[in-house]
Amino acid sequence: MAATAGTASPQEPSGVAAAPRSTSALDLDEAGAAHAAVAFTNGAPQALPFTPLLGLGVGELEAWAQAQGQPTFRGRQLHDWLYNRGARSLEAISVLPKAWRQRLQELPVIQAGPGTTGPLAEDTEPGRSLLGRSRLLHRSDARDGTCKLLLATVDGLSIETVGIPSGERLTVCVSSQVGCSMACRFCATGKGGLQRSLAVHEIVDQVLSVREAMGRRPSHVVFMGMGEPLLNTEAVLTAIDCLCRDLGMAQRQITVSTVGVPRTLPTLAERTLDRLGRAQFTLAVSLHAPDQKLREELIPTAHAYPIEELLEDCRHYVAITGRRVSFEYILLGGVNDQPRHAEALAGLLRGFQSHVNLIAYNPIEEENFQRPSPAAVEAFRTALVRRHVAVSVRASRGLDQDAACGQLRRRLG
Repeated sequence: MAATAGTASPQEPSGVAAAPRSTSALDLDEAGAAHAAVAFTNGAPQALPFTPLLGLGVGELEAWAQAQGQPTFRGRQLHDWLYNRGARSLEAISVLPKAWRQRLQELPVIQAGPGTTGPLAEDTEPGRSLLGRSRLLHRSDARDGTCKLLLATVDGLSIETVGIPSGERLTVCVSSQVGCSMACRFCATGKGGLQRSLAVHEIVDQVLSVREAMGRRPSHVVFMGMGEPLLNTEAVLTAIDCLCRDLGMAQRQITVSTVGVPRTLPTLAERTLDRLGRAQFTLAVSLHAPDQKLREELIPTAHAYPIEELLEDCRHYVAITGRRVSFEYILLGGVNDQPRHAEALAGLLRGFQSHVNLIAYNPIEEENFQRPSPAAVEAFRTALVRRHVAVSVRASRGLDQDAACGQLRRRLG
């Protein structure tokens, strides 16, 4: 499992001396101390391992400001400018004392994200890493209004996020990792492997970036972008907490998609109840095949997780959370979209508290899979309905602008 976001390293990186902590820093609770980027000694900022400010709640920001020798209301101002105004630089937060902003801009950055202490990109703006904002590398707009962004992290990696408008609804598809280790054959992201998991601020920043790019408030978030969310569970759950607490979203507006990681679903259910108090987001499990043999052909890592065990873990998740599971099924022309596949899928899910979301394949250059015909999609849907399976068909969006996950990053990143 990916390193837990927001946990300070117990050791200083090479070449950085340990910083004495001020009384105010020592007074922070455990969570506040873990998030403190600096402490003040004799009025000078001292470097400590940190998690950037984006992702922190108002109480944590108040404690952080107090640890810097500032009044607590400065934390409330930071919260407003981060989440409501979308500040991208310290300089933009004009309500903060100029001298303090300048000191914070000079603060050395030690940690860029989980699993890395690598150097920052040369074009990183002063203070950007402290706030936790990414830099826009490229924007791609489709004719249907879909907006795909390629964002640069402070350590020079790139991630994708997509804004998908539909009437009054704006859904943000966010990434949870840089790349992916699951190697699904039909997905462009997996072709490049996994580089690292994203930190909380890098996940939340995607929602803010889409809001800024499209000039409207997102209504829904789906963890269906780059990466496997259940290999970065703690950061994903903390990001969900932030989206609900600080951006005013509801858990029911959030979906977490997984291709299936052994022994994680019951743990996810328990951690969700412990971390969020209740589990109301939608869990979407990517099946893509009605049997183990075909599933392994499409998802090589599935050999370690038999489909029967996956479904049993889904039942445990339902029992623990009381929430039904949604199953995603990408239809590949002539591969898994035939009537016999629909019949087998209906039999597999018989008696299950679930919903099936059918998705027509978006072609990628690296594979020869074909997009199914509209008639094949409708025949598959009808076959499931006749067998009393709750089913919907996801509308394809952004087909003219690198629609499939990972395509834009592989082309430009």
